[in-house]
Amino acid sequence: MSKPELPGWRWGPFTFRLPFYHTRFYWQEALQGLFVAAATGLALVPLMMEFFGLTFEQAVAMSMIHSILIGSAVIFFGEPYAPGWVTPALPLVLAFVLGGYDDPASRFQAMTALSLNFAVLLVVLGVSGLGKKFVLWLPDTLKAGIILGAAIAALKRVFIDDAERFLFQQPIAITLACAVCLIFAFSLPMQKLKERYKVFAIIGALGLLPGFIIAGVVGPMVGEVSYDIQWGILIPPVGEAWNLMSPFVIGWPSLDMFLQGMPLAIITYVILFGDMVTGNEVIRDGLTKRQDEHIDINPTRTHLSVGIRNALMGIFAPFFPTQGAMWTGVQVIIVQRWKQGVEGMNSLHSGLASYYMMGVPILFFLLPLLTGLQPLLGVALSLTLVLTGFACAYVAMSIPQNNTSRGTVVLIGAALAFFEPWIGLTFGVLATILLVGWDRNPDPIPHED
Repeated sequence: MSKPELPGWRWGPFTFRLPFYHTRFYWQEALQGLFVAAATGLALVPLMMEFFGLTFEQAVAMSMIHSILIGSAVIFFGEPYAPGWVTPALPLVLAFVLGGYDDPASRFQAMTALSLNFAVLLVVLGVSGLGKKFVLWLPDTLKAGIILGAAIAALKRVFIDDAERFLFQQPIAITLACAVCLIFAFSLPMQKLKERYKVFAIIGALGLLPGFIIAGVVGPMVGEVSYDIQWGILIPPVGEAWNLMSPFVIGWPSLDMFLQGMPLAIITYVILFGDMVTGNEVIRDGLTKRQDEHIDINPTRTHLSVGIRNALMGIFAPFFPTQGAMWTGVQVIIVQRWKQGVEGMNSLHSGLASYYMMGVPILFFLLPLLTGLQPLLGVALSLTLVLTGFACAYVAMSIPQNNTSRGTVVLIGAALAFFEPWIGLTFGVLATILLVGWDRNPDPIPHED
């Protein structure tokens, strides 16, 4: 007898699960989602205001659209992953868009081009089954170089490109937030403390939130943060934001934008594929404890759902790459509680839906929460990029098997971080061939279906 899958309404390869009807509500996941999603989902607001000409309210409206699309992965498409950004690609995208285009309209058009390129790539590779073959074909040195390029670009954005706007304005708050999160997420001595003391394990499981709280408390003490909390309900001005960013209003990207953005779409796909593999392994580990529930892992469905979400984002709220397959930290946290048994969580899908607040973007209407977070959004952006840079660096440097490959990875990473994507990618291919050879791993993901 096969294990049952949580029922829902099938449409094509997807499954729509109606919140509160198909999926149960768990306050533990919802509470984490409310605050952690607030700290990260709004992190792009300062960039939208500084470089894309949006007001705070319009940027919140844009973030709300992103949030709805992200939540749809669980609710409408039936994905078994906690969805999030393709975060390692973000610094490369910002370098490409902000460095290559001067006015907000053209920057939004470039974001549309990237989103639609990525959507088409996903649909073609997903339906044809070529996605896995493509990633298997790539050499390890080139993959590592792409990931290290994201690390260098992320740290360059924080410490050089945008330092005057964020880091120099709130140096103590940002430094403390980054230090706390790096220590709890990556410190080897802290891992030992987590094993011995439950309180450290609980703090570490909260992701970005501890660093964010430290910045929120210390910031006012040192004069770097000033709160102006307003009460009431905010109705996000979606119409105003649409008029400033949708290609239906400001015009469609040029052919040149599509062509220049294609290498970056390919780079982002390589990163996304790694997220999907990681997500599958986390679920499989959970299934060793939860043999009562069947979780359908379907790479074709995932390709299509991420592709559809990126196409919709490119039309309604273009800001690439906020529509990825998986948010690793959240996936691990939810699966850990799901593993504890049916008494704590009836289904993985219920835990995921609860974390994303059943697809209802409550946070974007709560004016006290939004205005309370507003002076900390620069901290949230810097924190996201620093953690991305650190994580990408250690993943990238674990891949090369010899010193020549390690040196080549650094060269490729620097080229991708400092030059346009097609130049960096071309350099990466040539450097790999000439210095290392096509060092393809014949079986890098042995458990993938």
